[in-house]
Formats: sequence, C-alpha cells, structure tokens
Amino acid sequence: MAEHIIPHFHNTPGVPVIEIGAHEFMCVGEKPPFDHPHVFIDMGDAREAICPYCSTLFRLDPGLDPHAARPAECALMEPLTA
Repeated sequence: MAEHIIPHFHNTPGVPVIEIGAHEFMCVGEKPPFDHPHVFIDMGDAREAICPYCSTLFRLDPGLDPHAARPAECALMEPLTA
C-alpha cells in the first residue's frame, strides 16, 4: 500500500493560477470526463510549474495542506474511477 498519495488538481473553473500546498502533484485538466491525460508534475526547488497540457500555472503556497488548493474547488477530492 502506498504511504504517500499524490494530490490531484483540476482547473475546471478556468482560473489563471492555482495555489497548492504540494511540490509533487497530478494535473488532470478539467474534472472527468473532460480531463486530459493525468500529468505528474514535480516542482523540485521551484515555486511554480506550468502543466504542459492545459497551461495552468500552479504556484506553491507552503501554508496550504498538500491536498489543498486556492481556489479550494480546484482540489480533486472525489475518486477518479467511474
């Protein structure tokens, strides 16, 4: 069993920037069924990363929980299976 679950984020609202609390995460584009291929992004030492599929800018906010986002609705909390 995995000890570490990678947070997933989406940009269904179409905001220009999503602030997140994780350095490593998955971008799914929009909520399923309109999602793009799920992309693993590792910011490394950077504080920002751009998704290569949807061009969403993700900005690190260390004050947020790793599974949290600002705007909050951009954190994908429900299961990805249908």
